[in-house]
Amino acid sequence: MREEYPKRYSATLGRNMECGIFRADHPSDIDHSKVCLAFPPQSGRFWDFKNFGMVEAARPWIESGELFLICVDGIDAETWSAYGDPRARIELQELWFHYVVDELLPEYTNKGEKAMTTGCSMGGTHAANFFFRRPDLFDGVVSLSGIYDAQAFFHDYMDDLVYANSPIHFLPNMPQDHPWIDLYHQARIILCVGQGAWEDELLYSTHRLDDILNSKNIPHWADYWGYDVNHDWPWWQKQLPYFLNHLENNGYLC
Repeated sequence: MREEYPKRYSATLGRNMECGIFRADHPSDIDHSKVCLAFPPQSGRFWDFKNFGMVEAARPWIESGELFLICVDGIDAETWSAYGDPRARIELQELWFHYVVDELLPEYTNKGEKAMTTGCSMGGTHAANFFFRRPDLFDGVVSLSGIYDAQAFFHDYMDDLVYANSPIHFLPNMPQDHPWIDLYHQARIILCVGQGAWEDELLYSTHRLDDILNSKNIPHWADYWGYDVNHDWPWWQKQLPYFLNHLENNGYLC
């Protein structure tokens, strides 16, 4: 497995941005790899996915050339987790969103090629948000212990951008003839959450999103793990390979 840590200037954000790249040893394998954006937990950084064992959990699929993993750097400390003017916070969040889809992703995908997303905790929130906002770019999501309501971070404040980053708000209002609905039907949507310690709010949010997707007849898999399954890395290290194996067996990972 090859590791790379590029740092490049983002014109969108006006700053240098880093990421972690994990791919097969043989460059010829990369052409057939599924690009996967992995988002860090709340206020985390791009190195968290490796440092907490998630890259190791995905190693078999990376080394086989099935998965090309991009660990995205986050700016949650300035947006979702910050205090102060909510409009300024969400405007910066939107710039980060566009940095990812307009600058980072195109660098590693060919035109017309779709990627997938994943992440744990707030990383799962981002993974789902990117997928549901842009199913023209992403055709799969594995969200682990995510929360899907932006008002958990912005409370009573709501505007157009908070709404656009809150699947629990925008999905119910999406018309059935919206082109995204058909793309959701063609995608692989996996939501997972435990029912143990520190999962209460995430469990509630997952149930809400599960209900919304059912009401829209959007195929998905909401998987509720046991009462011993806590909101913590050792469980996410078990969940990610479990779902990658499922995607591989169902022909999603080539």
